[in-house]
Amino acid sequence: MSKGAKIIISGGGTGGHIYPAVAIANELKVKDPSIEILFVGAEGKMEMEKVPKAGYKIIGLPIAGINRSNMLANIGLPFKLIRSLWKTYSVIKSFKPDVAIGVGGYASGPTLIMANFLKVPTLIQEQNSFAGVTNKNLAKKARKICVAYPGMERFFPADKIVLTGNPVRKDILETSSKREQALKHFGLSDDRKILLIIGGSQGARTINESIRAGLNDLISNDLQIIWQTGKLFIEQAKAAIDALQTNRVYVSDFIYEMDLAYAAADLVVSRAGALSVSELCLAAKPSILVPFPAAAEDHQTQNALSLVNENAAWLVKDAEAREKLVDKAIELADNQQTMNELSKNIKTLGKPNAGREIAEEVLRLI
Repeated sequence: MSKGAKIIISGGGTGGHIYPAVAIANELKVKDPSIEILFVGAEGKMEMEKVPKAGYKIIGLPIAGINRSNMLANIGLPFKLIRSLWKTYSVIKSFKPDVAIGVGGYASGPTLIMANFLKVPTLIQEQNSFAGVTNKNLAKKARKICVAYPGMERFFPADKIVLTGNPVRKDILETSSKREQALKHFGLSDDRKILLIIGGSQGARTINESIRAGLNDLISNDLQIIWQTGKLFIEQAKAAIDALQTNRVYVSDFIYEMDLAYAAADLVVSRAGALSVSELCLAAKPSILVPFPAAAEDHQTQNALSLVNENAAWLVKDAEAREKLVDKAIELADNQQTMNELSKNIKTLGKPNAGREIAEEVLRLI
């Protein structure tokens, strides 16, 4: 049915949108190698670099988001939207896709609007537990909406919803056999618990500053640390580690080997982006989530609460992190029974076959 099918995947802006998009593309290629896939992203955003690295062609739109800190910078937005719609029109006309998939991010709006206008079937992949305005509007004409959380009927028509979970990188699924390799990679030992700190691909200032202030306490309480800081904080983190003259902290601005990071970790401190939450569920790690409060519609808090309400994670508010986060991490690390409970409960929320199920939904539309 899908032989020679053509599929557009649009969206991006952050790793949380790009990695699921690439995972869906990879699953489609597994199902049928003859499928032709074209990505549509936003010019200047990270998808323009990451998608070609994954082996796919991408076209950039001149679309941008609203600049809330400088409203004057938004004067050109209507023109960018019109140019993006026009460019998407010509791309769809020439590529002739059988289905268009939107994964969220600036580019998915114009792409799916124009796909609907040109009668191309559309599918939305909503990663968060709280749907944004764009996806709520696009849902009216979408054929299918693949969601990661139950209860999404409050945002979308119930008859279009399929609960699939978020697609994540395959290597996250197979971490249990990699612990020895992971310890070697990060230069850590097997005799102390390891705390993994991740703030998303950009880093997380509140988490970083909280950890830097409490670094001595964490070390004194017999913890080892794997710390992903993001580019903006790496030098400050290195200086803090040098001052303590400790070899129990591995620090990097970005960790590419996340499968090894999860394999080494006994517990995790993380933001609550949709992809991070999905990965934590599959890695089954006891976690303390610090939601990013400025995320659209405060969706990270909603993501975190979906775990907290199932006794599958702890939550520390961003505003309280500097005084509470390190103490909470030490408290959790000291309580193996609680760690075991969180690990058992979070594992039940994982959806290991999400990418495959979404690919099957896409192919059903052709």
